[in-house]
Amino acid sequence: MSSTNKTPTLDQGAHCQLYLAPYACFSDASRGRLYKEEYSSNRTEFQRDRDRILHSTAFRRLEYKTQVFLYNEGDHYRTRLTHSLEVAQLARSLARILRVDEDLCEAVAIAHDMGHSPFGHAGEDALKECMKDFNGFDHNAQTIRLLTKLEKKYADFDGLNLSWECLEGAAKHNGPIKNPPRALVEYNNTHDLELNSYASIEAQVAAISDDIAYNSHDIEDGLRAGLFTIENLKTLPIISTEIEKFQRKHPQASDIVLINEIRSNFIKIMLDDVVKHTLENIERLKIKNVDDVRSASQQIVKFSDELNKKITEIRKFLMEKMYRHHKVLIMTNKAKRVVKNLFDFYIENPSCLPPQWFKPTASKNEMAIIIADFIAGMTDRYAFNQHRKIFDTDYTNL
Repeated sequence: MSSTNKTPTLDQGAHCQLYLAPYACFSDASRGRLYKEEYSSNRTEFQRDRDRILHSTAFRRLEYKTQVFLYNEGDHYRTRLTHSLEVAQLARSLARILRVDEDLCEAVAIAHDMGHSPFGHAGEDALKECMKDFNGFDHNAQTIRLLTKLEKKYADFDGLNLSWECLEGAAKHNGPIKNPPRALVEYNNTHDLELNSYASIEAQVAAISDDIAYNSHDIEDGLRAGLFTIENLKTLPIISTEIEKFQRKHPQASDIVLINEIRSNFIKIMLDDVVKHTLENIERLKIKNVDDVRSASQQIVKFSDELNKKITEIRKFLMEKMYRHHKVLIMTNKAKRVVKNLFDFYIENPSCLPPQWFKPTASKNEMAIIIADFIAGMTDRYAFNQHRKIFDTDYTNL
């Protein structure tokens, strides 16, 4: 839908969409919600999506869910919550430059990790293993399950009843889904999200913002944790150049100041590259509207091949020096045991689930899905506490 001759209406409140590019998603042209609702007089449809996500229980739980380091390992490491906020900030910045809807970008950005289990990817790996005989587990599909079913805040429907565009973005921001997991299939049968096509520019902006955020902040967190040094970072493309430039200009600066400056400059380099390459893709692929985006032959919001090669080297460094560091592996293996122990206990003793989760008539397969929902929603802290209550024989922990 073109932005030409668009006049702001009361439904759009103070948010004027005149500046949006023709390939953006327009909230007043949304495909709507599964359950029809009255339009808001002071918020756009995508602002309502964002607000519902921000006020959800699952979003608040991200404060105590692992990004890389467990919540009790330090006060200054990223959590899923702070990571999601950084992704949202980057997404809004990119959206403004590319002239797409900032509110939809932000909504997808803050929702994208809500389906993560406790303990980061270690917890997800453990749940996948537990669920291999019960149709599997996928954190992205679990996000859709949370947004459409597990959040229970409204009298007329389960979930948050988000717009089609927001759910589309949450489901397939990383690209088309050829073999959708169970939870996505279930919802898609009711509300077709066109899983075989690409998502909107806004969703793609949220996805690349996720990459930018963790590429930059994991370097800072790894350095703070002592998993590698400034000297180690001097072996990396981009980072080494930025360190050299900064140290020439500020030879007396502390490592804390240095790494903050390097992270900031690295983000700028990635943002500049994404903007340039995305605009080139839009022109080359003759993208005129959001339908062109969805039917395109490739992801449009991408790094250039040159920068992507350099980022790949940085990711390999982080994999070796950080994600596979023995201190991190000790905690992740402990976390996997906690998740597996909890799952095995509840599958054998389903009546020990909290009353709102226990379904006496459920089959074993149905109960496994309920247990996966319950465990996936736990924070790190709650999972540890539940494990202690169940397996610690000290009566004071009951």
